[in-house]
Amino acid sequence: MTALSLSTAAARNLATTTKSVPFMQEITPRHLLRVLPWVEVTGGAYRVNRRLTYQVGDGRVSFTSTGADVRVIPGELCELPALRGFDDAEALAELAGLFEQREYEPDQVVAEQGRPVEEVLLVAHGKLEKSARGAYDGSAGLGRLADGDHVGDALLTGASPSWAFTVRALTACTVLALPAPALRALLDRSPALRAHLTPSAAPKPQNRYGEAEVALAAGHVGEARLPGTFVDYDLSPRVYELSVAQTILRVHTRVADLYSDPMDQVEQQLRLTVHALRERQEHELVNNREFGLLHNADLRQRVHTRSGPPTPDDLDELLSRRRKTHCLLAHPLAIAAFGRECNARGLYPAVTEVQGGRVIAWRGVPLLPCDKIPVSGRGLTSIMAMRLGQDDQGVIGLRRTGLSDEREPGLSVRFTGISDQAIISYLVTAYHSAAVLVPDALGLLESVEVG
Repeated sequence: MTALSLSTAAARNLATTTKSVPFMQEITPRHLLRVLPWVEVTGGAYRVNRRLTYQVGDGRVSFTSTGADVRVIPGELCELPALRGFDDAEALAELAGLFEQREYEPDQVVAEQGRPVEEVLLVAHGKLEKSARGAYDGSAGLGRLADGDHVGDALLTGASPSWAFTVRALTACTVLALPAPALRALLDRSPALRAHLTPSAAPKPQNRYGEAEVALAAGHVGEARLPGTFVDYDLSPRVYELSVAQTILRVHTRVADLYSDPMDQVEQQLRLTVHALRERQEHELVNNREFGLLHNADLRQRVHTRSGPPTPDDLDELLSRRRKTHCLLAHPLAIAAFGRECNARGLYPAVTEVQGGRVIAWRGVPLLPCDKIPVSGRGLTSIMAMRLGQDDQGVIGLRRTGLSDEREPGLSVRFTGISDQAIISYLVTAYHSAAVLVPDALGLLESVEVG
């Protein structure tokens, strides 16, 4: 059929197209970058000075952690009944260095009933369950082990018993193990430790917890000895070096010259590249094994959900671990799971405004979405609680500003030249890190089910 008028397809050749700037799905709110108080680091490194404090006589072993690396405090080994009263610092330090870090997944068996005890186990992080065969062929629960607990310490006295129960991981666990061969080799090198661990003819009086028995007198007149704590200083404070995120943006001169009207092609390329770099920056602040917040939360500030999904009870426990919590960060799926738990209980969390956006809050603390917090293949994730700022001894961001060709605070775009292929190159750089000033500034609710 013959057309009676000009087609729209042909007419577009003479028309000016109305267009948008390029969009990308990767752009997120980046709440972590917005709420972190940024501290200027002029020397490229930031040192956090702390005082190392732990209680003596509480029956629980304390640990230190640098990133994902966990070590037992040598003096805390005296919490083991067989090592109480042993004061050879050099031998304790060597003994602490023999412990091997192991990671266990949920439902994985750590020790099996009936097998010989061949290692001392210290629970650095996570929950484990002790169970034994019951009187009627069933399984009898004997309690749970948590952060700071220990089993298998009878090996220190030279005994070779069998495990009276099975130890199974309930959550992802970090366990420090002292193998029997390494212990025997140390006993051959350390006469003082060997003499201390050799059973004496008259064993020392102990209570049911393995502590030295205390002789008490009732109705006496006078002053009683007060309990105390052993305080030590951290002689090697943590130093955070600024990390870098970089890329090289390339734009052909023909594109920049001929196709920059009405939009500057170089400017649009830079805008999207900066967004991508900021997204990677937030990912590193959460997941980097050296300074990322998920790996730098203190072991004693990690709690597990009671049943799986995040409940109001779980968030209450997380908030109770610290004073003045400023914000909670969670994956959007975790926030949805928390909303379902609130709906099931007939609760309606409050809504608050954070930097122009409306988010839900619990106990007055905003719950901010952060899709950089990973969700495992098993549908498990974590929720972070943070106190912010140097004045409150909280979590801070570290950056260097005043850079050459700085486009945004802590981010620079430098022209690096034009190649023989007529390609313009720009070096885009962002320096960043994060520091936790005191352990209780950052807490994690772990093993959060989002399904």
